[in-house]
Amino acid sequence: MAIPIIPASADDAPAVVRDIQHYMRPGLLQLASLPPLSLYVHLPWCLKKCPYCDFNSHEARGGSPSLAAGEVPEQRYIDALMADLEAALPLIWGRSVHSIFIGGGTPSLFAPQAIDRLLSDIRARLRLEADCEITMEANPGTFEKDRFRAYRSAGVTRLSIGVQSFNDAHLKALGRVHDRAQALAAVEEAASAFDTFNLDIMYALPGQTLAQMEQDMQQALQLAPPHISIYHLTIEPNTYFAKFPPAIPEDDLAYAMLDRITEMTGAAGLARYEISAYARAGHQCFHNTNYWQFGDYLGIGAGAHSKLSFAHRVVRQVRFRDPARYMDNALAGHAVAQDDDVRRADLPFEYMLNALRLRGGFALTDFTERTGLPISAIAKALDAAQSKGLIVREGGQVRPTERGFDFLSDLQELFLAD
Repeated sequence: MAIPIIPASADDAPAVVRDIQHYMRPGLLQLASLPPLSLYVHLPWCLKKCPYCDFNSHEARGGSPSLAAGEVPEQRYIDALMADLEAALPLIWGRSVHSIFIGGGTPSLFAPQAIDRLLSDIRARLRLEADCEITMEANPGTFEKDRFRAYRSAGVTRLSIGVQSFNDAHLKALGRVHDRAQALAAVEEAASAFDTFNLDIMYALPGQTLAQMEQDMQQALQLAPPHISIYHLTIEPNTYFAKFPPAIPEDDLAYAMLDRITEMTGAAGLARYEISAYARAGHQCFHNTNYWQFGDYLGIGAGAHSKLSFAHRVVRQVRFRDPARYMDNALAGHAVAQDDDVRRADLPFEYMLNALRLRGGFALTDFTERTGLPISAIAKALDAAQSKGLIVREGGQVRPTERGFDFLSDLQELFLAD
């Protein structure tokens, strides 16, 4: 899971500097305990900006005025990450980290030696759970033989490979820097080096037919991945595709594709446990599940987002987005560009935006524990959702129905603040 672009105006503002007492002051919420904590690390550079991408990524090929062509300032950036982390430590003092996700950009542009240093420096500053899941995103276009094995030796436990498609024409339409042969080689290397890994696959691509989507899925499933994340291509604002929209499949065809994807993954032993995630038993992604269960995460790196809970508030933060400005500010001890309490009235929607993505839904007690709100805060919306056939309630558990999954946005919107 990566990070959406934030408006440039937020990056132009001065840094936010607050001490721990600010977060511990009295407030409207009463959180009896704190949720699990994850760490997100953003490495913002990539070889080429994809036309559909709205994440905070920057081309390393001279795409930034602060970089020479092909240069990524690995050591200075890791120095900045550690300064950022050290400044944030008082906010998470005494808490263990259950998972780490290194996202981008293309983190596999960083050499294995740099990732080894990054993880060693993190371990020196944070208490990691013994079974801490450490995921790193990698793209086939940066693949070299034994490179993935070197990331495993550095401490990465799970690789997430941005394949997107095995069709060369569709890869070209998506602006990807790899081809089918590189994708196959990268997945085979990941399977030999890691006990668990993920494939990212996209559907409803420009010009894609149902038969072509089936060919992509057949190829993906032949590689026997323990986990697949499957995303509908969407045209996001502030992207090349938003300015020059390609012809993509109509909604009816896209729905047919998703139905077929669910059939094919199920037949292959992959269960759909989240709206876009399919996994074999024991291979669900803990890090992303923590997001969906409204757990906490500290985000470090250019443009990284954080969600942190305290006794009387839930706080969201955003780091400076531009890599050069981020490094300068982080090294000066001031990496945070935005820092705001989540409004009490917005917490139900924010919770449901995540929890209702899960096939198993959520326990009502978890809603209270994670938001500090009583069940009465969502009672009216739950009744409305149930009357529309979008959820079922069983013994204190709430989960979306098939209809609720199909109309997830409509279901989530019922919990918007009046």
